[in-house]
This record gives sequence, structure tokens and C-alpha cells, in this order.
Amino acid sequence: MNNTPISLGALLLIIGSLAQSLPVTAAAQEARERASFAIGAFITDRQSSTRLDSDASPGTDIELENDLGLETSSTVLRVGGYYWIRPKHRLDIALFDLSRSSTKQIDETIRFGEDVFSVDTVVGTTSDLTILKADYTYAVVNRERGFFGLNGGLYVASVQLSLQEQTLGTFESEDLTAPLPVVGFRGEFEITDRITLRGATQWFSIDTGDVKGSLRDIYVGVDYGFKERMAIGLAYNEVSMNIGATETGGFEGALDWGYDGFLLYYKMDFGSR
Repeated sequence: MNNTPISLGALLLIIGSLAQSLPVTAAAQEARERASFAIGAFITDRQSSTRLDSDASPGTDIELENDLGLETSSTVLRVGGYYWIRPKHRLDIALFDLSRSSTKQIDETIRFGEDVFSVDTVVGTTSDLTILKADYTYAVVNRERGFFGLNGGLYVASVQLSLQEQTLGTFESEDLTAPLPVVGFRGEFEITDRITLRGATQWFSIDTGDVKGSLRDIYVGVDYGFKERMAIGLAYNEVSMNIGATETGGFEGALDWGYDGFLLYYKMDFGSR
């Protein structure tokens, strides 16, 4: 997986080069869709770790899948779409939920915030994670069969992690909503009248001393139009995110997680530009 960002980034540059090389045809641009809606099954693989500190001491570094038994893979519903405001101005949005829960007898003592969960305790874990992605793209290159543009927007991750031991009544929960501003590139290229290649990459980085974090989001897919304004597609999406905070007055600890997987989707187009 370490080589994936390089290969996908190169593919995105190829999309941009292909789009730039194509001729401009005003009539064809007018015939292209004004908006699109997609719904699909997102088959994900997860890798997550976290640490929640207290005022008295740092918490335990926890691998959520290995230490707490959260499932490593699942299939969730994912919806999204885009709207061309003008021929060079586009809005994209996507929404999906990666929440999980588990019950496991832990193999080590875990300090999570103000509470301590002793070794061999049966701990119930709930991990609620909702992702909302919204961004704007300016199509620097806009051709008959594709475009390549700069984009910027928000990657909003709403996270709640709860640990509970029912017998002793021990419960600890932490909420974190991270609206991270991201920038990147987006493009697409119509290989044939029915097959379209799409790609996007976004990233974010911050280091203020008290807060340090980064995010990388890479997406590439291809869809096949089987009827007028309808298509089915397959895409790959990889995201990695890490946040560390100290003495912020809110969340104090570390969150390091990522997911990658394949998206099988159905797409419907509307209107014309």
C-alpha cells in the first residue's frame, strides 16, 4: 500500500494531460450532464489506533481492531453527487457511516481518559464515525471529453469512541468532530462514449505545537454507461488521518486511523450544462 499514492497520483496527472490534449467543442460541453447522483456499497478495510489522555497521566495506545475487537472490514452504504454551477465550477458531496461496535475480554490494562479497564475485563466498545466530504472544483482544463481542476473543501469526520464495563459501571466516552480544510486536484476523462475514468486527491496538514495532524484522501474509479444518463462503476478510495492534541482544553490524546476499499456504485445524471 505504500506505493499506492504514487501510482494513483500519476494516474491523476494522466487524466489531466488527456483532458488538456482534447479539443474544445462548445456544443458537446452543453450536452454533458449538469448534475449527478451516485449510491453504492463501500467495502472497507480499517486500521485504527487511539489514545485518550487525562489531566493526571497519558492514556494507553489502543489498536481498536486488535485490542478491542472491532471488525477490520465491513460494507457500508455510501451516497454522493456533484453539481456544475457553471461550465468551470463544480460542487461535490459524499456521505457515509463507518460506525462499529464490539465486546471483548481485553488482554491488557487500558487507561482511557479518567478510567482504567483492568486486564481480563469484558469491555463493550462503540465506535461511531460519520464522514461528510464537500468540496468545490475549478476546472482549469475543460474539454469535450473531460476536465482537470483544482479543488478545496472540507473533510468532516465526526468521531465518538465509548468504552464500557457493565459489571463495575465503568464508562468513558470521547467525542471529536474534525472539520479539516483540504486542497487537491480532481479530473475525469471519457475513454469511450460509455467508459469514463475519474480521479481525485486531497490533503491537509497542520502543526501548531498543541495540535498536529494530517490527512490524505485518494480516489480513482471507472464507470460504464449502460443506458442514457445511467452508469455502474467501480472505484478505489484510500484515506489516512492522524491527529494529536495536548493542552487544548478539549480533546487531548491521539487519533490515527485509515480506511481503504472498493466502491461499487450506480450513477444517474441529470440536466445539461
